Amino acid sequence: MLRISDVTYLVRDLDEAIGFFTEAVGFVVRQDETSGDRRRVVVGPADGGTGLVLAVARDGADVGRQAGGKVAFFLETGDFAAQYERLRAYGVKFREEPRHEEYGTVVVFEDLYGMPWDLIEPPASSSSDGGAVASH
Repeated sequence: MLRISDVTYLVRDLDEAIGFFTEAVGFVVRQDETSGDRRRVVVGPADGGTGLVLAVARDGADVGRQAGGKVAFFLETGDFAAQYERLRAYGVKFREEPRHEEYGTVVVFEDLYGMPWDLIEPPASSSSDGGAVASH
């Protein structure tokens, strides 16, 4: 069996990114350790799954366009309304109104750098199979 445990996510500032991912999205800090001049921070869902290794981008890195302007991350939830309201209350920018598709309820939102994410709640009869939904 293979699984992706963590992925690197470029940020401008670690503390700013920690604030966004914990307060707006609802992730937890799984690791925040400093060794010498290196700080390793991993955030992710409290119940496990793939985490984001927050890495400060070097000069010239295209923060917020890591996927070429496409949705790179698909945030699945079991309570769309609550998660949508959490993001809205934080002031997160949405690119559209929530919509209902055959694969579930979905809305595209932007992270703190303008990168698009999908927030998805699969239909009640569906189970998560780990497959990504084709998006925008």
